[in-house]
Formats: sequence, structure tokens, C-alpha cells
Amino acid sequence: MQLAMHWITVHGYGVIVVLFALGLFGLPFPNEWLLAYIGYLVFKGTLHPVSAAAAAFFGSLCGMVINYCLGRSFGTHLIQKFSRILHMSPDKIDRVHEWFRHSGRLGLVAGYFLPGVRHVTALAAGTVKMAFTEFLLFSAIGGFFWTCSFVYLGYVLEERWQQETRRIHHMLEMASLAGIIIAGAYLVGRSIRKKRAGPRA
Repeated sequence: MQLAMHWITVHGYGVIVVLFALGLFGLPFPNEWLLAYIGYLVFKGTLHPVSAAAAAFFGSLCGMVINYCLGRSFGTHLIQKFSRILHMSPDKIDRVHEWFRHSGRLGLVAGYFLPGVRHVTALAAGTVKMAFTEFLLFSAIGGFFWTCSFVYLGYVLEERWQQETRRIHHMLEMASLAGIIIAGAYLVGRSIRKKRAGPRA
């Protein structure tokens, strides 16, 4: 984290693009912290607000596109390969795909704000063969609001950006966990209801 912050301070916008492209690709950079730090540098006058936010937005979108392409190329193969280990029958896999086709747009937008989820949504979109233009549109919407929100947060928090960002990041982690639990419970409940309805039909 300290090294990434140093690179941003010294080298500026190009490093921001690279760090956020790698961060959404799954490398362990704390993206919210970096965005808030960028906002703090804007407050200090080190970075220009529009250029800094645009660099972070473009980098994050690049990372999402890379994940989408990986999902589209290898997602189905990996799911089939590890389906036995994950206890995923073809029927369960189809239900997950169908759920993402209906709710994937919201997932792409909201997933940016949920640590651990944002990396998965683009892979899932590629795996279910979501149209690239549709994927790009909703990824751009989510990335825009996510980038602007945390850069602005770092700007208005000024010297308090670290402790407040830590607290907000923890809250978002809890929201991610709750979302995963709710989605899992929904899929399990739907599977149980379908099994119960089967014999009567």
C-alpha cells in the first residue's frame, strides 16, 4: 500500500491507470484506499481532480474488460472442470447463469462497491456470454459512481481520510458478506422448493 501511494505521488496519472487495472484484475491493492488517497492528493493540490478521477475510472474499466474476456474464454471450461469439487450439478450451474442474466446489470453496478465481489462480476458476465456492449455500459456506470464517490470522499475528509476510509471499507466488507449469504440462501431455497414441487407435478 505504501509503495503504491508513493508511486501515485511521484509518477501520477499513468501509475493510477495501471494500479486500478491490476487491482480489479484481482491483485491485492486496496482500491477504496487508493481512491481516497487520490482524493486527498487532489485536496493537497498534487493532482488535478478530473484527470485523477478519469485515470482511476479508465484503469478500473480496463481491469473489468480483462476479467470479462477471461470469463468469456475460460469461464465455462473452469466451471465444468471444478463442478464436482464445488458440488455444482449442471442444473445448479444453469440456475446461477439464469440468475445472473436477470440480475447481472445490477451486479455490475453495485459490485464495484462490494470488496471481493467486484472481481467476480466481470468474470461471471463473460462466462454467461453477456453482450459486450451491455457489459461495458453497466460496468462504466458502476465504475463512474464508485470512482467519483471515493475520490470525493478523500477530498472532503482531508487529513482524516485514512481512518474514515478504513471504517467505510469495513462496512462494505460486511455488506459483501451479507450479500453472498443472501444470494446463497436464495439459491438453496429455490432449489429446495423446486425439488418439493417436482413430485407433485
